[in-house]
Amino acid sequence: MNPFTILLFALSTFISCRGASIDTSKRATQPQGIDVSDFQPTVDWAAVKANGVSFAYIKATEGTTFISSTFSAQYTGATDAGLIRGSYHFAHPDSSSGATQANYFLAHGGGWSGDGITLPGALDIEYNPNGAECYGLSASAMVSWISDFSETYHAATTRYPVIYTTTDWWTTCTGNSAAFAANNPLWIADYASSIGTLPAGWSFTTFWQYADSGPNPGDQDLFNGDATGLGLIAKG
Repeated sequence: MNPFTILLFALSTFISCRGASIDTSKRATQPQGIDVSDFQPTVDWAAVKANGVSFAYIKATEGTTFISSTFSAQYTGATDAGLIRGSYHFAHPDSSSGATQANYFLAHGGGWSGDGITLPGALDIEYNPNGAECYGLSASAMVSWISDFSETYHAATTRYPVIYTTTDWWTTCTGNSAAFAANNPLWIADYASSIGTLPAGWSFTTFWQYADSGPNPGDQDLFNGDATGLGLIAKG
């Protein structure tokens, strides 16, 4: 069992006593985060840090044709402010293979190192902004695409990517596959006071995007644990 699987097991054991949802009564004591992209071109990272944010995910790439022009400045700014940070890739499963997009992500900011401040890269797999909800793929083809991305990223970094999604999209477009829960941390998007049903296989979510706006720039996120646990994910 690799160290991250051990951490997942420990978190699962802890959360099994509380249910799948994050305990909103303890939200203030759990690490707060944000995720940003080129839609937030200027972020005052020192102010974000002072406002209680301790981690950030930053968009690096999309498909194989887009590299965020703000990624480098945002990533450096988050680092200089003392945040734990990571990068994410917006998937376009209709345009190229999972392996091709994983390699594109890795080449343009998606790498990982066990330095204690870098979160594993995240795969943003969700509603198609420009066409068919499931990008024209069958459920089995979508599962294969995600697996191709995940395994390619793992081979390059020793880490499985975090999967960002919604339960609705995942159920519709993967047939509610449980194939990734053993290895891939879940980052669920659910804009509510508490988390509803999670995708199949996951008994808890590692990250929760609970709002698309708030006191800090970008989307508002929460880590399901404490500062020590967040640091362990960054260390691998």
